[in-house]
Amino acid sequence: MSETKIKICGLRRMEDIEAVNGLLPDFIGFVFWRKSRRYVTSEQAEALKKQLDPKITAVGVFVDAPEEEVSDLLNRGIIDIAQLHGHEDEKYISRLRNLTEKPLIQAFQIRAEESAEEILKKAESSSADYVLIDSGMGSGKKFDWDLLKDFPREYFLAGGLDPENVGEAAARTGAFAVDVSSNVETDGKKDIQKMKAFVEAVRRN
Repeated sequence: MSETKIKICGLRRMEDIEAVNGLLPDFIGFVFWRKSRRYVTSEQAEALKKQLDPKITAVGVFVDAPEEEVSDLLNRGIIDIAQLHGHEDEKYISRLRNLTEKPLIQAFQIRAEESAEEILKKAESSSADYVLIDSGMGSGKKFDWDLLKDFPREYFLAGGLDPENVGEAAARTGAFAVDVSSNVETDGKKDIQKMKAFVEAVRRN
């Protein structure tokens, strides 16, 4: 079985970049959603990306952003992959594909009030290069991982993962990648010790 990939999302500061350059996760995330407390401008992201180790893939997180905004950041190399975390549909993805050849991740949220089976069917049929299965918009809460046991395509697993449970999550789900943000923070800022513990827990698995 291949090694589980790691994504650390919501980087905002040069100290965050220095930390991940030492830890070498496979992916990091910049959040371009203005309502997020982890929001960065394209100028901030560009400066951070210049200092990022080229072995790390930069993902841009968007929520219902204009396709031109997303493709511009991809085509300028400020990000390498776009993660669509809003109400983007197949028409949106098709329009975006006409503007860029860069890879796309489509996020799907399993919430208690929705049918998980229906959400997973949509995720299965998404034309995005990757899908991400989450419990909500950066909710920091996990969902029942057993729902994913027969899911037929590679996916990023997010929602409530932390250094204590991520090893079990990776082993139980066989996810392509695990994704963390709030649970490696202290007082709203990335905490290098928590990030280190998270990365080590995955790689021990």
